[in-house]
Amino acid sequence: MLNLTYAYKINLNSGKTALIDQTLEVCRKVWNYALRERRDWINSRKCRVDACSIHSEYIIPADTPYPSKSLQEKALTVAKKTNEELKSINAQVLQQVLRKLDTAFEDMKRKGFGFPRFKKFGQMRSFVYPQMLKDPLGQDWVKLPQLGKVEVIMHRPIPSGFELKQARIVKKASGYYVMLSLQLDVNLPDTPPSGHPLGIDVGLKKFLATSDGELIKRPKFFEALATKLKLLQRRLKYKKKGSKNQAKLAKKIARIHQQIHDTRKDFHFKLAHHLCDQAGMIFAEQLNLKGMAKGMLGKHTLDAGWGQFLQLLSWVCWKRGVYFAKVVAAGTSQTCPECDTHVSKNLSVRVHECPECGYKTDRDVAAAQIVRNRGVSAVGQTVEEIACGRDALGTELLSLGSTGRDRNLLEAILGSPFHNL
Repeated sequence: MLNLTYAYKINLNSGKTALIDQTLEVCRKVWNYALRERRDWINSRKCRVDACSIHSEYIIPADTPYPSKSLQEKALTVAKKTNEELKSINAQVLQQVLRKLDTAFEDMKRKGFGFPRFKKFGQMRSFVYPQMLKDPLGQDWVKLPQLGKVEVIMHRPIPSGFELKQARIVKKASGYYVMLSLQLDVNLPDTPPSGHPLGIDVGLKKFLATSDGELIKRPKFFEALATKLKLLQRRLKYKKKGSKNQAKLAKKIARIHQQIHDTRKDFHFKLAHHLCDQAGMIFAEQLNLKGMAKGMLGKHTLDAGWGQFLQLLSWVCWKRGVYFAKVVAAGTSQTCPECDTHVSKNLSVRVHECPECGYKTDRDVAAAQIVRNRGVSAVGQTVEEIACGRDALGTELLSLGSTGRDRNLLEAILGSPFHNL
């Protein structure tokens, strides 16, 4: 099953804008009510039976069941019959809020995430229509439940053969967007290793170094606008809470944050395509990004956005038929790529010079070459064998496209416009 998500900006009139804002506010209230219900039940059972809690809490009977997703969905159905505010909102949208809250509790146990938080006014930014209407797509519009036909800026067409499964409305500082989840019933094989191998090493001195000797300068996305943000946030501190001036200034700050996000993501996408133009295989380090973000250079690490870049790189590699894998990162900067000799050096030493074989190059380039060597060893082939297998891969793709359905699928994936993000 192939799943894609396309995001488009939508143009709304004042009536539909008010309806979306009302839906977001009701979703926020449902989230907070359901979260409070679960939290009160948990707090009522935190202390022992023969002891009292030092905090004031609701007393809930011992035989009261835990407010699970199914029980809260049933209670929501009953409440919609008498509550006019709930009755005005699509029922499936509110059910998705409860399912999202249940997923947050599951992630807290399974992934070690924090306890779900209450949402303040304006913090609910999106909601989902899980089921679409009949014939939901047009040339420049999408038909949504309760909203009807909505004008869409269709900057790229939807690939043929894909079915629209659900839509998410997102409110950003620059306007409203719809994210369409597309699905195609087909299974695609993983990209086999072939072609020129390329190792990459990310860093803060240089954003990226490749095993071919290319060094990419690190753009300072946040630092470029940090002074402007500091001044605006200082002004926001003295605005009256809930006033129109506070709302205007908060929206201006949000636009700057979105500009930083969009600039960073655009740079990551273009760099990923640039790397895919050079190689048939790309190898990167398996880094502990969460731990690095908590370190002394955490602010600069988060500004670089290595996690987002590696995630986008893996997606672009899959889309363009380039093999992508991660290797162990331990010792990549302390090993000579030519003779595998351990060469100890601290962060102030920016040039790798091996005392055994005399190999000399940039420190980050040497680390990228170690990543490349480990990646090639992991796939179990030499560079020469991989380069010779490139024709075999092309033959395999041609045989895959022998049927009409597969040929259309390959054109949709490898050709324009899906090929060009």
